[in-house]
Amino acid sequence: MLNHGKNWKKIENLENLNLYNKVICSHCHLEFDKSLMIKDANNYFCCRGCQGVFHLLRDEGLDSFYEKSNNIKLTPPRENFEDSINFNSPSFYDRFVKTNSDGFREVSLIIEGIHCSACVWLNEKALNKMDGVVEANINFTNNKATIVWADDIVKLSSIIDMIRSIGYNAFAYDSSTQESYANKERKSYYLKMAVAIFASMNIMWIAVAQYAGYFSGITQDIKTILNIAEGLLATPVLFYSGWVFFRGAYYGLKTKVVNMDLLVATGAALTYVYSIYITVLQEGEAYFDSVSMIITFVLIGKFLEVLSKKNAADTLDNITKQIPSEVNIVKDDKIVTCKLDDVHVGDVIIVSSGEKVLLDGEIIKGNGSFDESNLTGESEPVYKSVGMSVVSGTTSIDADIHFKATKDFEHSTLFTLVSLLESAINKKPKIQQMANRLSEHFSSAILALSFLTFFVWWLWPHSFEISFMVGISVIIIACPCALALATPVATLVGLSLGASRGILFKEAAQIETMAKADTLVLDKTGTITVGKPEVIKEHVYGDFDKKLLYSLVKSSNHPVANGIFEYLKKEDENIIDIVFDEFTQISSLGINAKYKNFELLGGNKKLLIENKIDVEFSSDNTIFYFAVDKKVLAIFELSDKIKPGACELVKNLTQKGIDIIMLTGDNAKVAYNIANEVGINTVLYEQTPQNKSEYIKELHANGKTVVMVGDGVNDILALASADIGIVMGSGSDIAIEVGDVVLLDDSLKSLEDAFKISRTTFRLIKQNLFISLAYNAVTIPLAMAGYIIPLIAAISMSVSSLLVVGNSLRIRYKWNRS
Repeated sequence: MLNHGKNWKKIENLENLNLYNKVICSHCHLEFDKSLMIKDANNYFCCRGCQGVFHLLRDEGLDSFYEKSNNIKLTPPRENFEDSINFNSPSFYDRFVKTNSDGFREVSLIIEGIHCSACVWLNEKALNKMDGVVEANINFTNNKATIVWADDIVKLSSIIDMIRSIGYNAFAYDSSTQESYANKERKSYYLKMAVAIFASMNIMWIAVAQYAGYFSGITQDIKTILNIAEGLLATPVLFYSGWVFFRGAYYGLKTKVVNMDLLVATGAALTYVYSIYITVLQEGEAYFDSVSMIITFVLIGKFLEVLSKKNAADTLDNITKQIPSEVNIVKDDKIVTCKLDDVHVGDVIIVSSGEKVLLDGEIIKGNGSFDESNLTGESEPVYKSVGMSVVSGTTSIDADIHFKATKDFEHSTLFTLVSLLESAINKKPKIQQMANRLSEHFSSAILALSFLTFFVWWLWPHSFEISFMVGISVIIIACPCALALATPVATLVGLSLGASRGILFKEAAQIETMAKADTLVLDKTGTITVGKPEVIKEHVYGDFDKKLLYSLVKSSNHPVANGIFEYLKKEDENIIDIVFDEFTQISSLGINAKYKNFELLGGNKKLLIENKIDVEFSSDNTIFYFAVDKKVLAIFELSDKIKPGACELVKNLTQKGIDIIMLTGDNAKVAYNIANEVGINTVLYEQTPQNKSEYIKELHANGKTVVMVGDGVNDILALASADIGIVMGSGSDIAIEVGDVVLLDDSLKSLEDAFKISRTTFRLIKQNLFISLAYNAVTIPLAMAGYIIPLIAAISMSVSSLLVVGNSLRIRYKWNRS
């Protein structure tokens, strides 16, 4: 039950001594010599563990446990957990705890002992009740808990103590040990199932003899012997294989939660006790076979459920597994091995053919092909050479390269991908929260119905045996687990499918929101177009130093400025830049700089108007003006290509009832040319970031659910204002930070897939809820009417959970066939 710490063995050895002046521990109720006890106010404790748990339960309002236990002596477990105070050590914090953007502490833990959704709910409820705990989310697929807390209010050791006090254990999440933990859990299930299946098969052979005796004749003595044999075989099934259900039921009741474990444990235990009663009295029918089958089938169902969840989470495993902890870097002209976390920006890393790229960087030596399918979903290799960027998470096919790291591991694409996906799995959609609230009261209602059914059948036909077995069938057949699984498994499949195609949802809740979206707002440059405008015409109106313009556009990350930069670089490869005295980038307008006595301006027509510069120039292309001391010296016309699939995207989404709007800071002619080409009817041009944000707020005021897609700094306000902000993977870092969904491959096909995944996943969630509710609505009345025996009820309950999981997996197989 509860851990008594290091003093237990010492105290155990003293129990056999003839000690006087004994007192009872206020928690475990065991007697020890007073000199060995810890006095705390009017209470005595045999160890620090009992003292901590006593105060923990009292502080959480759970001290009624002592009244319910009625001073029963508690037996502590023999295994010793790590002292929880170690979780507060600086070394643990340095390795596993981080501080989020709000200043709260955050840690990832593995909760040991979770075997169903009710366990998840119990742990989350207990943790969220604690003062100082801001958020506690547990991923049902891998038992990983993400806990956010205020360190000045509650210490991590207290959080660990809370988890242990309700019957579970916690240790730091480490991806390198996660597989061994999963294997340990599977082995435990294998052993429990092996015992249950072996015993059940032998019980069925005995049951065959009993059933045959009904027709050929069987004496009561022989029948009793067969019942005893069945009882002996059913006992290890109930108390060893089925112990997981008793454990879950106990800790559920301890925290005032009626869960699925209580239903299974109650049904099996009552049937077992009744069968013993029948065997002793030697009259009536024993149901040891039902006891064994209830545990066996539910356990098999749980195991298949675990395997299904593991299959659903394979994408995350494929991304994270086999990530080496070390890389080869060049240091002092020597190749040395360095830990991944110790690599700094600017270090030169060596990647050989067949190796994974673990950090983002720029190639400085070598060339070859790279497999980027893990990130983008595209199977075609990508050729890269000196000067091109490499992305962490990709694999070198035939390239032997040296590259300079541009990000450390914690800020790399691979680390971000894994973090976002894990975080998304932990965030629960609204529909799941609704299902969880419903399942909270479900088990209590089933117990009430079971007792009602028992008393009704007892009144007529006055048979205790019949009324008892009908009541047990009601308990067993109800399945709150299917209801609790309806959302998380489907969501997990949707998230993993998106990740495999280069679509990252930062939260699972965003799938639900995006599925309900009816309006799509698109930025132009970098979203509808490639985002790499090229100079097609240059108009020069006076002499000027090209280095001034070159330095001006080089200092900006705007696509138009980048187009001018590339154009000038091609004209003169040896051109050099200069350092400005002052430099300002003006959002949606352009650039302002000062060099010696010169004032430089570069940007669109609005920038010139604001600086009172008159110019008459008209073009259907994007225009960039360059002025020195308020005199226009050059005008550049640029053209951008429309991305492949833009027309198909607009057509397909319009057919699905989604209104599509284009917002751009470009001029009217360019905006309408692009819109007409791709089929967008609603266009707003010359939009500032504030204009875009205000327009989205107007859409909200009209009851619209808005998805905004952009890639640049000027889209940040609009992305934040939308219900869902989608960012192209090549966009600015700050835009990616603000966005809710990231498209790693910048493809409009991925944007369409994101809508398809979200809508399909949400549809599957609703189907799962329908399956679960319909199952219970049909089977519970049938059980109450006496048409279902406990054995069939156990099989049916497991099948309902597997139906929900199987339905969730359909999206993956359906997608693979399309």
